[in-house]
Amino acid sequence: MEVLDAIILGVIQGLTEFLPVSSSGHLELGKAILGDNSVPEESLMFTVVLHFATALSTIVVFRKDIIELLAGLFSFKWNEQTQFCLKIVLSMFPAVFVGLLFEEELEQLFGGNVILVGFMLIVTGLLLFLAGRAKNTGKAVSWKDAILIGIAQAIAMLPGISRSGATISTSVLLGNDRTKAARFSFLMVVPLILGKIGKDLLSGDLSVSDSGSLPLILGFVAAFVTGLIACTWMISLVKKAKLHYFSYYCFAVGVVAIVAGSLA
Repeated sequence: MEVLDAIILGVIQGLTEFLPVSSSGHLELGKAILGDNSVPEESLMFTVVLHFATALSTIVVFRKDIIELLAGLFSFKWNEQTQFCLKIVLSMFPAVFVGLLFEEELEQLFGGNVILVGFMLIVTGLLLFLAGRAKNTGKAVSWKDAILIGIAQAIAMLPGISRSGATISTSVLLGNDRTKAARFSFLMVVPLILGKIGKDLLSGDLSVSDSGSLPLILGFVAAFVTGLIACTWMISLVKKAKLHYFSYYCFAVGVVAIVAGSLA
């Protein structure tokens, strides 16, 4: 992978991770446009590294929330912080189950399958459109909601399904407050990504011998910096923006991807 391509893909990841338009889908489209011929395993490795960068940017942006949650958790009391942390853990189970059981099958999907990405972007657009029409409330995420949002996150492991779009939309459609839904969505992915990185490091799956370390480092930095900007902007935007605006974008890009993939 070329250095410039890595930086471009890093910027795409940083910008789209926090916007409900599917970062994985845009990465696959970006690779197809840039002519990235990486095998699926190498392609997935680069994708995971970029997701790790945006996970770190999430930690930086939500550092005060995370410190507060950890302080409440380690007070060993059944308080709001402890319950929130346990809901995060509960929401992780579906994605962990799918990731462990269908890891090889998922890897094969990250190989420039533009038509699949196009259809999944349309699904994302439909979710956002429906969520955009839902009324905003002050309701917080419940235990049952955490499980259902976790299932949405597991489905979002498909390229083209926006993780933030699927989880926020599911939460809003369940009647939860949009701001609280966004906060839960952004925080719930952090331990999942860090766990995935840890697993791959221990198993030796994240070898940089084939694709080189410099593109990975520059892609990581680009994703981290743009992720900081996008996350901060999205927090303020989600309070007043309507999700169906993003659905129109997903519909348009999805149709273009399907047409382009069919003609290729």
